[in-house]
Amino acid sequence: MGLFDIFRKKKNETVEQESASESTEILSESESNSDASEDEQSTAVSENTSAVTQPMMEQVGLVNEDEAKIWQEALDKQKISTPQLTETETETETETETETETETETETETETTEQQIYDAGLKKSRTGFADRFNRFLANFRSVDENFFEDLEETLVGADVGFDMAIKISDELREEVKLKNAKRKEDVRDVIIKKMVDLYEADGINEDATMNFAPKGQTTVILFVGVNGVGKTTTIGKLASKYQKAGKSVLLAAADTFRAGATKQLQEWGERAHVPVVAGKEKADPASVVFAAVEKARDENYDVLFVDTAGRLQNNVNLMQELEKMKRIIQREIPEAPHEVLLVLDATTGQNALQQAKLFKNSSDVSGIVLTKMDGTAKGGIVFAIRNEMHLPVKWIGFGEKASDLREFKPEEFVYGLFKELVES
Repeated sequence: MGLFDIFRKKKNETVEQESASESTEILSESESNSDASEDEQSTAVSENTSAVTQPMMEQVGLVNEDEAKIWQEALDKQKISTPQLTETETETETETETETETETETETETETTEQQIYDAGLKKSRTGFADRFNRFLANFRSVDENFFEDLEETLVGADVGFDMAIKISDELREEVKLKNAKRKEDVRDVIIKKMVDLYEADGINEDATMNFAPKGQTTVILFVGVNGVGKTTTIGKLASKYQKAGKSVLLAAADTFRAGATKQLQEWGERAHVPVVAGKEKADPASVVFAAVEKARDENYDVLFVDTAGRLQNNVNLMQELEKMKRIIQREIPEAPHEVLLVLDATTGQNALQQAKLFKNSSDVSGIVLTKMDGTAKGGIVFAIRNEMHLPVKWIGFGEKASDLREFKPEEFVYGLFKELVES
């Protein structure tokens, strides 16, 4: 089953769940009203019986006045005790129903948490895509050359990249005709399906999982990226995640050029209860890395995260410094670094793509961490990175909390981005 088919299936399931939920609410209200009517009728009958019984008994002379009082007291007691019993039974049933509902809600939350996070995190991107496509389709009259020019402009504006915009446009020329797409809705669905299909095709043989050293050995993960993209924050969040997962984590503050970088990483280390190896300000970054690798290896740490300077794309000397750090790491742990993660700010759009190209040329980048995804209306950058860089997005950030950094899941991403645009 292709990615677009998974998307359609997920959308249909969501629609069915919403319909079932609405039906259940209506049925519950109906049953509640019915139960209330029955209770009212029962109470009315009981009251009428109690009011009429005693006078009638006196009239026919079956009992005297004293006996009648005894009968009345007995009837009153029965009237009081019966509703109490009913209320107790109802409360017990309600508690049982509440417990069942709570268990069901907990199970549902566990199952849908990831989807809900992606839906909320991609809200701006989803709205941005919808606005762009709606403006594009508002001018739609026929599938002609002007149509494809407007389409390319729309896609580039959504940050999917110029190369992918042209590729989508070229491949759609024949497909739109084959699908006989004439309605706006049909044209829109064909375009999005082609985007998803191309995205999936570009990711064949792509490894989006994290690579780890064999058990008992230290995994070294190097983080690169320009200043301001959230590199140090990402390291702190991942340190917290892995520490909570039961791994022993060590951090290396090798960004000695930026004022405050070491302190920032140390603060994250304190929050995550993770130690940080640091040097003096302006110290040789390679010396910090060497000390950290030695400590990680000798004390059997599971994971070592290495923070690096953030101006590497502009300074040849700093590029060489990065290579020096890698050589030192490999001298102590030959298979390391096991990952070189490039951190990119999604809000910078095509600038992020240019950064990816520069860093890939100077270092063996193995994956992307895309931050601040909740703050951009141009989610197409994910398509551009895969299409032009052939690098997997391994982590995606939707907010400030450690829990807002999620493993990247293509199915959830595609659904979260397009779910309101494609009809079920």
